[in-house]
Amino acid sequence: MFMSGDIKRIVIIGAGNLATNLGEALLRQGIKVEQVFSRTERSAESLAKRLGSRRTTSFDGIVTGADLYIVSVKDCVLDIVLPKVLEKAAGGIVVHTAGSVPLSVFGDTNVAHGVFYPMQTFSKQKNVNFREISIFVEASDERTCEVLECFSHELTEKVYRLDSEKRRYLHVAAVFVCNFANHCFAIADDLLSAHNIPFSVMLPLINETVKKLEMLSPRESQTGPAARRDIDVINEHLELIESPVARDIYEIMSKSIMGIDK
Repeated sequence: MFMSGDIKRIVIIGAGNLATNLGEALLRQGIKVEQVFSRTERSAESLAKRLGSRRTTSFDGIVTGADLYIVSVKDCVLDIVLPKVLEKAAGGIVVHTAGSVPLSVFGDTNVAHGVFYPMQTFSKQKNVNFREISIFVEASDERTCEVLECFSHELTEKVYRLDSEKRRYLHVAAVFVCNFANHCFAIADDLLSAHNIPFSVMLPLINETVKKLEMLSPRESQTGPAARRDIDVINEHLELIESPVARDIYEIMSKSIMGIDK
């Protein structure tokens, strides 16, 4: 039985990338989401239809008495959304999914609450395998934390307790390995497109770069002109890069690599 009956009624607040992937992952596990909330009718209807759930676009329309309210909205509106959800959640648990927002955002409340942070990049166009995701939890009390751990284990074995302070650093690190890395891919794509070279030729290189990290530390696996201190090649590359921003990034990254490897 799912969580020995602890979590039977789930409401998802938000209909973005994470909410969509999470809802579909729960559905694949046979866990039904009772209701979806989004301020946008189209978004609420789309996700509710995919999950076979009810929908609402009004805070007043959020069902009361659910066991778990998962708030997956932009970080900047959590302080507005959470109080409205807490009003509906007496007897239940309210969690947010933001990596960089502390538990203290819930303020002074008697409602059980916590953080449920699946560390992954999400998009609606591609389903993510939650079995491969690490989920980090934190809660207002021990019992709530145990419930969140049990709930998370329905999705993945990679479940960890992490307090707000440590999660801030986790989120910064995630920005480096995901968001900044992807921006470098975008810069490379621009360079290649300008010379009619498809970005797909880079995929084997990207895959091997990541695969090596299963055996070597990032520092041990670093290669390239900066790691070799090949200044002639670095200067040649800088001359080839037309974008001032991309050139600055290349130079800063090269200096950083040479500094790390000293």
